[in-house]
Parts: sequence; structure tokens; C-alpha cells
Amino acid sequence: MPPHRRPYRSSAHFSRRFNASGPLERVLILIVIAAVIGITVGLLLPRINPDAAKLTGGYTATGSAADTLNKLTVDDNQSSHGYDRDSFAFRSVDTDGNGCDARDDVLARDLTNVKYKYAGSCVVVSGTLDDPYTGQIINFVRGRTTSAKVQIDHVVALENAWQSGANKWPATKRHEFGNDPYNLLAVDGPANQEKGSASAAYWLPTNSEYRCDYVARQIGVKDKYQLTVTSQEKDAMLAVLHTCPGQAVPADQ
Repeated sequence: MPPHRRPYRSSAHFSRRFNASGPLERVLILIVIAAVIGITVGLLLPRINPDAAKLTGGYTATGSAADTLNKLTVDDNQSSHGYDRDSFAFRSVDTDGNGCDARDDVLARDLTNVKYKYAGSCVVVSGTLDDPYTGQIINFVRGRTTSAKVQIDHVVALENAWQSGANKWPATKRHEFGNDPYNLLAVDGPANQEKGSASAAYWLPTNSEYRCDYVARQIGVKDKYQLTVTSQEKDAMLAVLHTCPGQAVPADQ
């Protein structure tokens, strides 16, 4: 005698209970769909439409970095006309008078396990960089084919500075800016090349954990030298600062 089996009607009964053809089920489904659409729009719309981001608070930020940014002059009529990188004399002048090349000064500051060419020398021949832009650990060794792995970045790019006010400076101030340690970082070479002269509106470090510090330093540099920002640049900075409430401008040491 075959084993006793339950009638299949219980499954049918279960299906009937959750049949979307009923009015209550249809209402519940519509509520769920509306909630999903609302969440999706809330997340994506600020990224698609800057005006929507302002309405949803995507550009609100707190802290001294945001306060300082809001004091900077906005200029949307910037031009690179007449720009010459050499006019900033990067590594061509010793603005701090310590007898060392600006590149070696920054390498000595930003690398660990630093070794010099000889005792008392400024020349860094090796060290380890915890790269802020990519989050990678880079072993630096000075050499014709290896030195470029670590480059010195102007956090506020020289061309960006030129566009936002440096074109009106005397040569001495441009030299100061071009060699100011506050605006210099040892970073991954390819990342530095990728950034080029871009502002925060067009480039941010792939290491998302460093973006707030990066933007805050750019703001600090622009405030120190009374440089301007574009509307797009300011919005991009505020969008980053929105993710890190209370972000401070780094000290100029």
C-alpha cells in the first residue's frame, strides 16, 4: 500500500493566499515598488543633477574646511592664457634656504625608512611611501628608471593656480607657491600623471579614504594664497566634504 501523502491542496491554498490578484496584495506591491523607486531616485538624482543635489542637501558640509571654502571667491571665467610651468621655478630655487632640493625635502618628509646618499646629505636614495592617492605601498629607489615611481604633486596644480589668480602674481610669489611644502605631496607617479592639472571637479584620488584630506588641503592652499574656485570645483569639494562632517583644514607646518 503506497504511503499516505498530504493532498496538494495545501500548496494551492498557500498560493491563493499570496495571489497578487487580490486588492490588498496589489496595494502592498505598489507600496514596495514606490519605496524602491524613491530610494533609487534619492541616491542617483543628486549625482545626475547638481540642482537636485542642492535640494537634497548633497552639498551641505560642516567644519573649518567647508567654512573656508565658502569664503573663497568663485570665478567661472578662468583662463590658462600665458601659462608657463617654469614661471613657478619648481626645484629651481631654494625658497626655505636649507640648501636642499624641494623634491628631496618632500621625500624626506613623506617617506619612511629613508636612506640618504651619505651622512649629512639631502639626497634621498630610498624609502617607503604609503601613497595617499592610491593607498598602495611603494618602495622608492632613486635611479634613472625607478625614480618616477614616486613623484611630487602640487596638490593645487600649477596650471590651476595660474587660472585662479597666480597669473597676476610677481615672480617671487609664484616661486614661493611652486616650492611650498604645504602644497606638495610625494605620491604614486601614474596617479600624478593621471591627475595632471585637473581641479577637484575633474579628478579625485582613487583612495576614497583620502579624498576628504585631499580636498581640505586644496582649500587650505587656495585660502593661503587667496586663489579662486569655479562653481563646479566648489560643488565637487562640498560633495566630498558632505561625507566627512567636521573636516578641518590641515595645519600649515
